Amino acid sequence: MLLAGIFFAIMQVLVKFLPHIPAIEIVFFRSIFSLVASLWILKKNNVPVFGNNKKLLVMRGVSGSLGLIFFFYTLQNIPLASAVTLQYLSPIFTALLGIVLVKQKLKLQQYFYFAIAFAGVLVIEGFDPRISPTFMMIGVASAFFSGLAYNIIRKLSTTEHPLVIVFYFPLLTIPIATVYCLFHWVQPVGWDWLILLGIGVFTQAAQYYMTMAYQNAQLSKIASLNYIGILYALGFGFIFFNETFNLLTYFGMAMVLSAVILNIRTK
Repeated sequence: MLLAGIFFAIMQVLVKFLPHIPAIEIVFFRSIFSLVASLWILKKNNVPVFGNNKKLLVMRGVSGSLGLIFFFYTLQNIPLASAVTLQYLSPIFTALLGIVLVKQKLKLQQYFYFAIAFAGVLVIEGFDPRISPTFMMIGVASAFFSGLAYNIIRKLSTTEHPLVIVFYFPLLTIPIATVYCLFHWVQPVGWDWLILLGIGVFTQAAQYYMTMAYQNAQLSKIASLNYIGILYALGFGFIFFNETFNLLTYFGMAMVLSAVILNIRTK
């Protein structure tokens, strides 16, 4: 989990190194890498590529695509640690959407934790002039679509091979991104190509190690380690982009992280 967190953090830094390339175009390149890797693994394991419940698989692909596009957009436009903190709202949306989508029941104290998390977001936005309400809403939207994607994955878990669920993400993302890129293409030059390749490589490596951790340890014991990524984001943001925060912004981040971790422990 610690290795996965480091690799995810490196990927996030690489995205911030490409502010001149549209977020959707970066997602396009990342999805091509993911499509080739996923298709190769599916064929190698003789797994039917297109699955059974195509409607839900398409919804998972679209929601995951929107979540990633919005996340990359916030990475490019607000401080690294703030973008990562907003993305950490996704377990909150996963739980709330789960009430309707998978008939999940919540404990009363979880609603209190949700309120703390969203209050933390307001503190972050209110005391950091670098974060406009628009960027804050885009970051929250990223977490919402990620939460939606997670719920759809839960519904698909009994009918679809995990590799098929993974495959539908780039399968749907590439057509969505292609339409945008046809009209707003920015030609990568020089080091851009290596950075784009690095985004694909580090994302795949991070997902591999995270999956390995989830398969070989109890979820309750390692889930909270995922949120140590905020420390990576704070450190990398300071080293590479000279990003610092005031005490109230740190307090807002702590509110969000504490609420999310308490919710996970309650579940």
